[in-house]
Amino acid sequence: MQMGSVTTPFGRRPMTLALARRQAALADIRQGKTADKWKVFRDASAAMELLGIQSNSLAVLDALLSFYPENELRQDAQLIVFPSNAQLALRAHAMAGATLRRHIAILVEAGLIVRKDSANGKRYARKDSDGQIESAFGFDLSPLLARSEELEVMAQQVMANRAAFRKAKENLTICRRDVRKLITAAMEEGAEGDWQAFEDIYVALVGRIPRVPTLADVTRIIEEMEMLREEVIKRLEMQEDSRNSSTNAAHHEQHIQNSNPESTYELEPSSGKELGAKPSKMRRPKSEPIKVFPLGVVLKACPTVSDYGPGGAIGNWRDLKSAAVVVRSTLRISASAYQEACEAMGPENAAVAVACILERANFINSAGGYLRDLTRRTERGEFSIGPMIMALLRANGQGSLQAG
Repeated sequence: MQMGSVTTPFGRRPMTLALARRQAALADIRQGKTADKWKVFRDASAAMELLGIQSNSLAVLDALLSFYPENELRQDAQLIVFPSNAQLALRAHAMAGATLRRHIAILVEAGLIVRKDSANGKRYARKDSDGQIESAFGFDLSPLLARSEELEVMAQQVMANRAAFRKAKENLTICRRDVRKLITAAMEEGAEGDWQAFEDIYVALVGRIPRVPTLADVTRIIEEMEMLREEVIKRLEMQEDSRNSSTNAAHHEQHIQNSNPESTYELEPSSGKELGAKPSKMRRPKSEPIKVFPLGVVLKACPTVSDYGPGGAIGNWRDLKSAAVVVRSTLRISASAYQEACEAMGPENAAVAVACILERANFINSAGGYLRDLTRRTERGEFSIGPMIMALLRANGQGSLQAG
């Protein structure tokens, strides 16, 4: 630390090591470095929340910069301004004295300005015989020059976060609309399924959105809302496939009967074992694995799995997948069976399936065999995690989730 560049504050204002370090760092400003003062001010304004300053603090900083005569801050220039409190308050929109002093302290604490106090605490400049400022006491603007690149990066980060937040809110609005209207349509048109349970899950998710959400809040909610939308769509698609299968089978049977109108006997049902016989059950094409329900709903349906999480708790999908690995070993499910489940269902669905098996372990003879069966059914497009979760919720007395 170059102590020669450090000055202590006048009067009762305390000195801190952090302040000393910030002052010493000003001696390391690159030779010839320059920055537009208003560009630096705009960057500081954009990054005000990250800097921990307020709008009034920016008003004071704006006033201080107005006392510096040049538009460009230079490493080789005198960057100390020395207005009186009266002058400074006037340029800061007639700010009250106590408020002015408080926001000056905030700017100092944020590392945007440094006090350079005289022996008596007065702010002034001493000029040489040529009228040039030889030394000055007041507020040093050098930190703005020293941190110009840092402030620019902070401002860019804030703008990127705002854009991401705006996009996330738009996506959440669209996703909410999709889920809301799909569930309503399913209910009004009498589609098969426990649509009230989907309704309860939707209401619970919406109820978790804070009044003033952050990007993290919106990102977390939209991830779960998208999973719910995918499950609703998948459930509707399964019903449509089932309806088409029934229609095609009826049409095929009618065609066979009509193709031999002189036949005097009825066709006997095939056992499916005759030579050349084709399975009567139509298979759905394999679909992309999806995450089914919000993690909170999964944990309500399968509370036992939390005991196997890191530290005896599960806070995110990564924790659930880690717990599933432990449960797999406990239930003697082979690594290959679990790997096949992950490939067919996706890692999240496979972890949920293991959690469901754990919850009903007393009723399952072979956990590994049961998981392999679920994997084969998934590959045929005949399995969804949804009904298992719903059944466990009802078994646990939580078939109707409440928002909160």
